[in-house]
Amino acid sequence: MDDTAVAAFSRPVAPAGLYPVHDLSARPGRLTRDTGVLMQKYQPALLGGVFIGVLSSLPVINIANCCCLWVITGGMLVVYLQQQGRFEPVETADAVVGGLLAGLIGAIITTVVTTMIFTAGTALMQDQFRTALENPDMPPEVRDMMTRLFTGSSMGVLMFAINIPLYSIFGMLGALLGLAIFRKKMPPQMPPPPPVMPTQM
Repeated sequence: MDDTAVAAFSRPVAPAGLYPVHDLSARPGRLTRDTGVLMQKYQPALLGGVFIGVLSSLPVINIANCCCLWVITGGMLVVYLQQQGRFEPVETADAVVGGLLAGLIGAIITTVVTTMIFTAGTALMQDQFRTALENPDMPPEVRDMMTRLFTGSSMGVLMFAINIPLYSIFGMLGALLGLAIFRKKMPPQMPPPPPVMPTQM
């Protein structure tokens, strides 16, 4: 054998465990576990947002949302769901972020559903707006502008601009209110035992 072959066979072998071996088969399981943790963390905000969006979009029932009642209640629901299954109190930051996300989700659902209802009844609603705006002192240009503003896609843009900041703020306020009601109280800590005095011989 030549010198090159001898050097190749005599090269020291790295001990096992010195270099990490990436197990590609473990990645799907880890990804699934991480996804489950994220879903568990943000599920209360998602359910609270659906609660806000559905009740804020239903006819007659959405009248109670004139003072953002359903948005505040949805923020409280987020904290209630976050506290379930926890032994420790819910952190204030988690509650505020959950209320913010619930308000955003509720605003999106409410705006989309309400815009669809407005779009479906555009002709009827335009007639109703024109009837309501029949004022001899109002210029025709102003009447047409208000009619276009409150019907069709313009209505959706206007509702997005109003609902997203409004629902976000009141969702966080509802979460803070939920903290005062549903957050578990920490038991009082026991005082430390008195120091043991050394005995004198």
